[in-house]
Amino acid sequence: MHTPKGFSFAAASAGFRASDRNDLGLVLSDRPAVTAATFTQNLYPAAPVIVGRDLVRSRTTARAVLVNSGQANACTGEEGLSNCRATLEMAGRAFGIEPSDILPASTGVIGPQLQLALWEKAMPKLAEALGHHDAEGFTRAIMTTDAFPKMAEASATLAGGEIRLLGVAKGAGMICPNMATMICVVMCDAAVPADMWRPLCSEAVSLTFNRVTVDGDTSTNDTVYALANGASGVAAVAADLPVLKAALVDVLGKLAYMLVQDGEGSSKVARIAVTGSASDADAEKIARTVGHSQLVKTALYGRDANWGRIVAAVGRAGVALDPKRVRVSLCGVELFRDGQPVDCDFDALLAEPLKQRDLPIDIEVGDGPGSYTLLASDLGHEYVTCNASYRS
Repeated sequence: MHTPKGFSFAAASAGFRASDRNDLGLVLSDRPAVTAATFTQNLYPAAPVIVGRDLVRSRTTARAVLVNSGQANACTGEEGLSNCRATLEMAGRAFGIEPSDILPASTGVIGPQLQLALWEKAMPKLAEALGHHDAEGFTRAIMTTDAFPKMAEASATLAGGEIRLLGVAKGAGMICPNMATMICVVMCDAAVPADMWRPLCSEAVSLTFNRVTVDGDTSTNDTVYALANGASGVAAVAADLPVLKAALVDVLGKLAYMLVQDGEGSSKVARIAVTGSASDADAEKIARTVGHSQLVKTALYGRDANWGRIVAAVGRAGVALDPKRVRVSLCGVELFRDGQPVDCDFDALLAEPLKQRDLPIDIEVGDGPGSYTLLASDLGHEYVTCNASYRS
């Protein structure tokens, strides 16, 4: 991975989860970076979400993002807020920057208070580690049930020259918009005004992270931070917006796919494309009803061409449509149209395609202008195994 100019990483073991793994990480910009952020819409936002949201609202720049795994610091009341701010003060002293220049994020078990003694002990180690870790080292430090580190990069040629973007993320379960139980940090070395960067990042999140689902749950800790520090010496102007947006959507789209690919117990990524509805909102309802259906998910896991489960989900999505105009295809094989199954040996036709990881599900519901695409995982035995013993 090619790190955008001006960014460095640190990772250390604080003992939040286990003594033999790093569980604390920091991304540092060598200069103030324009910030953008998107947070969970859960009504129980974690303390770092509340603190981070306030920081982003009150100022347009930051220098660092501080992330821990193992402790979510969610549903922890005023003590949790105080503890979160205390960790920023510790990091500020260790790295020689203002606490208000550091954006916090946490992931892990909901409920327990942060163990500040562990933070105090680990912070010098984290400062010493700065520059001795790359993006992968940072990403591994913030992982929980992830099977692999999630990273994506892109470059773009703006009017003033070439710039680079790098995104890193964690997340494998409790994944459903708004966003997921995910932490994501995006770094960009272009100089981008806040009034351009913030709406751009918000739109990119809507097109990517907000179009995935693993299990239908929305976390308390969902956080995306995006930093643009200008270290490349290239300033983005209005004419660069389409190019910059394409690069950002590319990075976030790759990360979104990885989140679903790494869904706890997941073996498939279903790309559910709904077209022909009266509106995009109607198409989204249909796509999410299909993507959230445990019967559809388990059929995909079992490589079962059970198109009836898909049709049944379409019919209960709460969208007005003509049932006889619905057409359903799985992996390019049309299975249902005109209110009845297509006359074909779909089990034989789909025996091999259903072994693939990527499974396209195309649903036409009429000739309206509405459309929506959702990435959804299947549901296998390991999801129960992982989540039945998550706290242990």
